[in-house]
Amino acid sequence: MDESAAEQPLLGAEESERYRETWSGIQGRFVDDPREAVRAADSLVAEVMQTLAATFAEHKQGLEGQWDRGEDVATEDLRLALQHYRSFFNRLLRT
Repeated sequence: MDESAAEQPLLGAEESERYRETWSGIQGRFVDDPREAVRAADSLVAEVMQTLAATFAEHKQGLEGQWDRGEDVATEDLRLALQHYRSFFNRLLRT
């Protein structure tokens, strides 16, 4: 996999921007209400993690759906799926 594919965003641009704006708001509220800011940060991180998990689950369902219908999944599709998982896995471990 080339470097550009490994660095593709895990979320869409609009979704990422929405999460960044929410994070910025949370940080801005910290001085006035630190506990609520931490609660909100926890909730936001959990939401992002759930979104990422759902994205991978949808992809997995697509592959499994092909198998369940008796369709062969092209080796190239499986290779790309494995590369996406590897990229995601490596980025998670780098944090």
